[in-house]
Amino acid sequence: MKYYYVYILECSDNSYYTGMTNDIERRLVQHKTKRSRDSYTASRLPIELVWHLQCTNPTEAIKIEKQIKGWTRKKKKALINENCQDLIAFSKNYTEFGHPSKRE
Repeated sequence: MKYYYVYILECSDNSYYTGMTNDIERRLVQHKTKRSRDSYTASRLPIELVWHLQCTNPTEAIKIEKQIKGWTRKKKKALINENCQDLIAFSKNYTEFGHPSKRE
């Protein structure tokens, strides 16, 4: 069975990079060896793999990658830390529910 991975790297400047690959070990080596000098991670080494998800469907992996890329840093950090409460709170629609600091 073929696997696809969605992953998050933490860079030396504390930023997060989200990507998708079908070979996570090879992809990490590419990031670490500056395969593409113009890439986001090339100027932010060292990097550390802080989260990954294994999928069997490439379409699903791409969908998840794009979803995570649109998240705030706080929400990504909640995912990395497996903090479900914060992940849910940071997912709330403020238009519908109001800002958390203004809720009772």
